[in-house]
Amino acid sequence: MSSPLDLTGPEERTERTEAQAPADSAERPSEHETPFRASQAPAEPSDAVDAADDDGFDDDDDSEDAGPEVSDEIQRATEALKAAEAEDAQAAAEAGDEAEEPEAVILEPEPEPAANEPELHAPTTTRTGEPAEIDPDEMDPDALKVVLRLHQHGHQAYLVGGCVRDLLLGKKPKDFDVATSAHPGEVRAIFRNCRLIGRRFRLAHVYFKGGKIVEVSTFRANPTELEPAPGAAGAEEGQSGEDLLITHDNVFGTAQQDARRRDFTINGLFYDAAEGRVIDYVRGRRDLDERFIRTIGDPEIRMREDPVRILRAVRFAAKLDLDIESRTYAAMEGAVEDLPRCAPARLLEETFRLIRGGVSAPALKLLAALDSLKILLPPVAEYLRENGKEGEKTFYAFAQALDKRVSAGEVLDDAILLATLLVPISRAQPPVEESQDEGRASVSRVIEDLLAGFVESARLPRRIAERCRMLLLMQRTLSGERRRKTGAFRRHPLFNEALAVFTMTVEATGEGREALDAWQAGEVPPPRAGANSAGDAEGPRRKRRRRRRRRGNGSGEGGGSGSDRPASSGSDAGEG
Repeated sequence: MSSPLDLTGPEERTERTEAQAPADSAERPSEHETPFRASQAPAEPSDAVDAADDDGFDDDDDSEDAGPEVSDEIQRATEALKAAEAEDAQAAAEAGDEAEEPEAVILEPEPEPAANEPELHAPTTTRTGEPAEIDPDEMDPDALKVVLRLHQHGHQAYLVGGCVRDLLLGKKPKDFDVATSAHPGEVRAIFRNCRLIGRRFRLAHVYFKGGKIVEVSTFRANPTELEPAPGAAGAEEGQSGEDLLITHDNVFGTAQQDARRRDFTINGLFYDAAEGRVIDYVRGRRDLDERFIRTIGDPEIRMREDPVRILRAVRFAAKLDLDIESRTYAAMEGAVEDLPRCAPARLLEETFRLIRGGVSAPALKLLAALDSLKILLPPVAEYLRENGKEGEKTFYAFAQALDKRVSAGEVLDDAILLATLLVPISRAQPPVEESQDEGRASVSRVIEDLLAGFVESARLPRRIAERCRMLLLMQRTLSGERRRKTGAFRRHPLFNEALAVFTMTVEATGEGREALDAWQAGEVPPPRAGANSAGDAEGPRRKRRRRRRRRGNGSGEGGGSGSDRPASSGSDAGEG
């Protein structure tokens, strides 16, 4: 397999803007464009030998005047990251050139209502005088404005999906979506700040001040429920055919058809804000009351239509603390083998949504019980299989440490999320030998394969893969496994992110507290005794031969080694 350094970066995902692209490093010396041994100091005869022996750093020099020197592995990873960022930026620019409506959205003030136009507001009571089933004050005012204006123009319009589910459960929705009988062009004609997106199925985005977007979709029908044309192949007996995977769902329908095409009953609830009542075509209220996740219709068919629903069910179960109904769970187990048929980018995005939600530990446990980790995160599945109960305890401790930070409101980008979950695997697997990877220090082979696969097939931006890889490499220095010039290491643009991963490692394992406290206090932690890492290919690390060298000593006599370390006396000149 080729190294991730050789992979062509994919185009940027359009579903989600990547959080916090890494800050570019400070201006780097031009010598970074050449092999590392061509360093600041004048070349001396033994530099190449020393680079192999102490991988670019003196063991004892932690002074700030050591210069911007970094180790071979981190320097190469940094260069790979910069190349990945450039490729991702180019891909994003090319994707932007192909956008359907690249013009900027101009936010204009909402027009004043006409003299004969009634004021738009949601009622607090139903027509029968009973309180509205959902308090209008709990709803997003801009989403309400969209719904009521569509009503005003003679269209059906409802709040739909997760926002209705969460409000009925007493939770605060993340966003509010609207479904309507109006076609996309009609929606755009009603709202001046509306933009249509999507090629396969057009959606309307209504923009509000502050960057808020209310997404408006037209009612759709489930293509598997549509009556086939007379004499069409696959009618009747062919319907029970082997392949139910939905590859298109761009058929307009009614409100009831739109509810029935959704995945789970708890997501099929509509709310009519103009009437103050919940519309339930799929018995979702019952399942919310009983705290069940149940598919709409035959669970085996629904899971085969779209196996990604397995991940969605897991996410809802973990996030909302709900149980999965028995027939639905059995269908999920049977559909795991169909996951590879889904688009890899969708699988990766849904996997990240599990991790970003602050419930990765229970979600990953449920995925492991379903035996789906072997498809979604193969190194994790292998690690759990090989390390038994102790491995499970360690891995889920890392997941819980991650959840604790996310639940506290800390925003972590995808590289940090992925790196944290891969730290246990990195600690348990030997790194790739430089000679086997074109002279490039690396993390373990299984992690290299995973990141490369995500980049090649799942459209993971290459910069995210390289950032994850670098964060894992930097853990060796933070833990004291390898000693570095602290000044250069602290100035690395990913130092804070790497320290965040190391902090979660300490929380998960209870190891390295002294080193963490030292790094956080701006001090230099003492090196680990023996420096013996489970990630080293050769088992116990061989003791390095310490060299004392003098800066600027032009004589090659006796020498053995050149260095940028200032000489404290002349007594070392004859060593070697």
